[in-house]
Amino acid sequence: QVHLVESGGGSQQAGGSLRLSCVASGYTTSRYCMAWFRQAPGKEREEREGVATVDSDGTTTYADSVKGRFTVSRDNAKGTLYLEMNSLKPEDTAMYYCAAGPGRARLQSDAYVHWGQGTQVTVSS
Repeated sequence: QVHLVESGGGSQQAGGSLRLSCVASGYTTSRYCMAWFRQAPGKEREEREGVATVDSDGTTTYADSVKGRFTVSRDNAKGTLYLEMNSLKPEDTAMYYCAAGPGRARLQSDAYVHWGQGTQVTVSS
């Protein structure tokens, strides 16, 4: 069983930066694809938005809304996934979730079977 724990969320003003981390334990996840999703206030779980993914070979993908501002990376030796968020906007306010899955990385949530509990990011204008 894979256990994912996110950290690094908080409150920032627009234009600021945050770095999220997700530590994976319980199983070797180096061959898993991993991703960050977010759930905006008032949205249902099914409406979680894929933010960024990184495959086991390091290939990354980003949602159009975060391209050029967010950077996803992973350190397999530490079992950790990161999300560097710059030039934050109020519309980035959401609960951010880490996810892992055995297939190829996609921005759709059904590609992932393991989820963390989330870390809150709030951006004020």
